[in-house]
Amino acid sequence: MVLLFDSDPNPDNFYSRLIRGQRFAVIPTFPLESGEELFDCPIAYKTWGKLNEQSDNALVICHALTGSSDVSDWWSPLIGPGKAFDPRHFFIFCGNVLGSPYGSASPLTINPGTGQRYASEFPQTTVRDDVRAHKMVLDALGVKSVAAVIGGSMGGMTTLEWPLCTPSGFVQNIVPIATAAQRLYPNKQIKYKVHI
Repeated sequence: MVLLFDSDPNPDNFYSRLIRGQRFAVIPTFPLESGEELFDCPIAYKTWGKLNEQSDNALVICHALTGSSDVSDWWSPLIGPGKAFDPRHFFIFCGNVLGSPYGSASPLTINPGTGQRYASEFPQTTVRDDVRAHKMVLDALGVKSVAAVIGGSMGGMTTLEWPLCTPSGFVQNIVPIATAAQRLYPNKQIKYKVHI
């Protein structure tokens, strides 16, 4: 069961406080693709708009490596009334990826087993882990189907994984932008995050 909160379960994280209006989900036990587990795993996210009666008007936006859940910060020309991501028509969701400092489980998160920050002991995570965690949050929010998943760069790679990591038909459309189906980046963080 995923628990939903309006406040940060890790309030000592300076970086998550930079993202205003962010909400949090906590997954009690989250198994990673590596075989390791995260306990009391926080997932930071933001939403705009409301779910329709069928709960199928969700847009999932996947941020790039250095992004956060605040789409209005980094894609402001695209989000708002009359724009591509219109909250009058869509329930817009952007989850912060694992390993990012902006609120989801990361090296800055307190390890419940030790009472200290994970720091260098934070386990390796993958894009597939992000998709599975964000799908759990969407389930807790009542989303039945996703109209489209959209993302650029590493977010585009995440976009490509959504239909592969969720039940058939859950994702209706994908819009991967400035991305590739294989890891082409020399960036070490992306190499570890993306396993294709």
